[in-house]
Amino acid sequence: MFASETRTWWTGREARPSDRRKWVKVFEACDEDKKGYLSREDFKVAVVMLFGYKPTKIEADSVMTSINSNASGICLEEFIKLMEKKKAAQLHQNEIRQIFTAFDRQYRGFLTLEDFKKAFKQVAPKLSERIVLEAFRGPVISFE
Repeated sequence: MFASETRTWWTGREARPSDRRKWVKVFEACDEDKKGYLSREDFKVAVVMLFGYKPTKIEADSVMTSINSNASGICLEEFIKLMEKKKAAQLHQNEIRQIFTAFDRQYRGFLTLEDFKKAFKQVAPKLSERIVLEAFRGPVISFE
């Protein structure tokens, strides 16, 4: 998923030079005809090369409609912006997964109310039980 689709918070930091070089190399490899842009299919191949999965039709459609409608495809700078967002979303998702795993001490793939209370007693002991209960009743998160 891309950051704009997942509403992921993004710090606006620039990509590391090593990431940028990798993205440029992948762009160039996927732009086989050296036309200066990536078509929808080229873009899908690039995402597979960088992130290890093939984007869904909906994801590809979303990306293609988000670019300049006068363009024939995704230019290098637009591709780099998209990859920055993608990486930010991936880092955010990994951070959530690590936090969840730390709370899921019995490795069940879900948290019970008791697990949740114990975790919050450790990280925020002065937080009221009412607030913890409200947080627990929030959106369901499971990483099975």
